[in-house]
Amino acid sequence: MKFLVVLAALVALCASSAIPVIPGDNSHYVEGESRYIWMPDGDGVPHLVDLQEPVDEEVLNSRNGANNQYWLFTRQNPTNAQIIVNGNVNSIRNSNYRANRGLKVIVHGWNSNGNSGMNPQITSAFLAVQDVNVIVVDWRALANSNYITATNGVPGVGQFLGNFLVWLLANGGGNWNQVHLVGFSLGAHVVGNAGRQAGGRPSRVTGLDPAGPNWGGNPNALNGNAGAYVEAIHTDGGLLGIFDRIANGDFYPNGGRNPQPGCWISTCSHSRAPELFASSVRTNHFVGRLCSNIQQAQNNQCTGSTLNMGNGIISKRGNGIYGLRTGSNWPF
Repeated sequence: MKFLVVLAALVALCASSAIPVIPGDNSHYVEGESRYIWMPDGDGVPHLVDLQEPVDEEVLNSRNGANNQYWLFTRQNPTNAQIIVNGNVNSIRNSNYRANRGLKVIVHGWNSNGNSGMNPQITSAFLAVQDVNVIVVDWRALANSNYITATNGVPGVGQFLGNFLVWLLANGGGNWNQVHLVGFSLGAHVVGNAGRQAGGRPSRVTGLDPAGPNWGGNPNALNGNAGAYVEAIHTDGGLLGIFDRIANGDFYPNGGRNPQPGCWISTCSHSRAPELFASSVRTNHFVGRLCSNIQQAQNNQCTGSTLNMGNGIISKRGNGIYGLRTGSNWPF
């Protein structure tokens, strides 16, 4: 009996030694092999994630995409959301939604909600430069479950969002050529599913450091079928983000990996993507150069033709791998 107790203690000790103890430090992580990784919540605070944690089937089945909330912001209500309810036409008519404006849709990632910092940051950037409808998607019911459960819920969240957009444009008016979907981390895969559910009709889809763990080779990941032009901005490739090319235009600022300039913990590099995008919407100053291959992008050696990273220009089109350098502080 004493031997079993000692053995159990040794097993526990070995298991605990594999758990990283410095918050936000993912230097231990090996893609496809490591069990634990630090991930930031919507406020940038790192949380330790077990990539082998069981799916919470009760949460997954009860908190699917039907629980999505759609918060409308316009220049008439830039900070106070108006809720549009899927299936309730009066919720459109009683809002500031206007069919003659473009539509921007923003989707947060894991352990976040509609109030998380990236949403007002990107919303205010869009409204500063364009008179548009901005819809922030709050899918906290699933996003705030464990990472594996949230990952498994992404397709359903995206499909419900895609169906909502089809309903919104059919009943509230609008033009698919003026629709731009933007998602961060798991939210990037949400907008990928939404765009495909809508038949690839959105004019633009932007993935901000699309989530990496458990997404390599995943058929539900963001891809080029989500819209007329699909863009990915990679800032923490190989750790919290996907490093491989997955879109029409794939941008690799500062090599696309951790550490991004000014970041001291790797979770910062992941969170840098929405900050870069918000800045690009306001000033459109990030000039990417076409790369011959992904190694050139990683090494900041790209010298080909130019295509600006990010921005809110709905007619933007391009194809290829692009590299660029940014600064370490806003506006980068």
